[in-house]
Amino acid sequence: MLTYPRWQYVLILLVLVFGVIYALPNAYPQDPSVQVTADRGGVVDETLKARVERTLAEAGVTPRAIDLEDEALLVRLDDPDEQGRAADALRPDLGDDFVVALSLASTVPEWLQSLGAEAMPLGLDLRGGVHFTMQVDQQAALDKRMDATTEDLRVLLRDQRVRYQSVTRRPGSSEVTITLAEEADADAARLAILESDPTLQLSMSGNTVTVRVSDQELSQITADAIEQNIGTLRNRINALGVSEPVIQRQGNDRIVVQLPGVQDTAQAKRIIGATATLEYRAALEGNAYDAIATGNIPPDAKVYYRREIGPDGNPIPILLSRRVIATGDQLVHAASQLDPQSGTPSVSVRLNNAGGQRMFDFTSQSVGKPMAVVFIERIPEVRMVNGEEVRTTRVSEEVISVANINGVFGKEFQTTGLGSMKEAADLALLLRSGSLAAPMMFIEERVVGPSLGAENVERGVTAVKYAFLFTLVFFLIYYRMFGIITCIALLMNLLVLVAIMSLFGATLTLPGLAGIVLTVGMSVDANVLINERIREELRAGMPAKAAIAAGYDRASGTIMDANITTILAGVALFAFGTGPIKGFAVSLIVGIAVSAYTAVSASRGIATLIYGSRRKLKTVAI
Repeated sequence: MLTYPRWQYVLILLVLVFGVIYALPNAYPQDPSVQVTADRGGVVDETLKARVERTLAEAGVTPRAIDLEDEALLVRLDDPDEQGRAADALRPDLGDDFVVALSLASTVPEWLQSLGAEAMPLGLDLRGGVHFTMQVDQQAALDKRMDATTEDLRVLLRDQRVRYQSVTRRPGSSEVTITLAEEADADAARLAILESDPTLQLSMSGNTVTVRVSDQELSQITADAIEQNIGTLRNRINALGVSEPVIQRQGNDRIVVQLPGVQDTAQAKRIIGATATLEYRAALEGNAYDAIATGNIPPDAKVYYRREIGPDGNPIPILLSRRVIATGDQLVHAASQLDPQSGTPSVSVRLNNAGGQRMFDFTSQSVGKPMAVVFIERIPEVRMVNGEEVRTTRVSEEVISVANINGVFGKEFQTTGLGSMKEAADLALLLRSGSLAAPMMFIEERVVGPSLGAENVERGVTAVKYAFLFTLVFFLIYYRMFGIITCIALLMNLLVLVAIMSLFGATLTLPGLAGIVLTVGMSVDANVLINERIREELRAGMPAKAAIAAGYDRASGTIMDANITTILAGVALFAFGTGPIKGFAVSLIVGIAVSAYTAVSASRGIATLIYGSRRKLKTVAI
């Protein structure tokens, strides 16, 4: 008859407690704030806090609070206008030693945070954020590949003992010209090159061998560069913790990036546009100052400059081998830490098998000799030439560490010589996420203000409220007591839906709000099926309690079939969709799953609680 197990009531109670706890953080608004973090040379401490307070007072900005949190200074403000004024005042005052970024600070109580309860992150259309359009420098990708090919040919000829005078490539060219010592070595060079890479195209004239990369290979290089950049950007942004970013290819050489919640374009550009990597090279004997002055640089050496400043006020030059031992592209993992011996910031590095083997081979033969770590960064620049915008890339190569090899090592070691923990953390992040295959130019950037997001949130929430209000009024009038039961089930459905999305950090977007409204409609549909089935059984003359039980039993199968097909459609949307479509799919899948429980199980428990204990029940208010 009309019964309900006690453990089911306990489950309903636990679900309600879960829903209240994990949905509650969404009732706490976020404070507009300015976050100050240390860059090279900067220190976040009480002195900085006093300096920020003085700067804000001079600018006429009154902060709500200034707190030191996790190596950052957080300035909480009353509204977005004050937030902008505070950032404009702090940036010129703090200079390059600190990064000033706009953010939104949580006001959720600590006891809720200790339980892992956080508010749902909002998407770009609700919270605001930044929108970038970037153009990939495809020529730089080709140059990078051709430079590597040129160096590989030098190493190949040297290993095969083929004598040559020079291996050169004109800038921008896809050809490498090899001038051999004797014409008789041409056949040996050709065989060695084709054996190492059969896709290369060769032509010979006397003692000159011209190596070309095929047009198909060049097209593949540029296509791979864009795909690698998209993957690298996604890794970097995920490492930064930005919720539901949009990273899409646009045309042949452009990438669109949208970062919800990020208001400071300079901070975002510094991470996603950086092309930093490391190279490990042997330090050679010789006086670098004399080599520069005379122009007599050994053929196997190249002049680099150390980070340290010499007595003349300029960076100290050093001679390094042209042959790279290992690069950041061979890196498997990187983590920032303090060096246990010197106490200075460092990056712990683990290479893949190929890089680890090359490092092992080199250190096995070079114990007691110096090895240098070169920090390489490609910096996009824009110049005006004859009234036209010319985009170029400047390569910055800086030796951050030179140390003697005290023992043999391979895949795991440390890189020291970094200026601050912030620099070490940023470098580790860039190395973990991979290097960009080619530099990118920011050709468009827009900031979507939080005021627009607030308006969208308000309208979306208003739509959900009215959908609920109309539904509740209809059920109360049409189904009377079972209308009340249905309303309780719908409210529980929304509460648990918000709690689950908040717990798993699902990003709420405008399409997500639409998914929630659709979920309410599906839940209404399930309750209508149950209520109408109960009415049919009553009209057929079935006793009241039996009619209620039969109504739930016979409608449950239909409801589950409809919900499963809808969930499968949501899974397909999530699997093949991007951006807003994923947001809609997440809210739909979670909402349908929750509504199946609240409409069938929870509402039945409430109905049993009301009518199950009545011994002589003759009528039901439905």
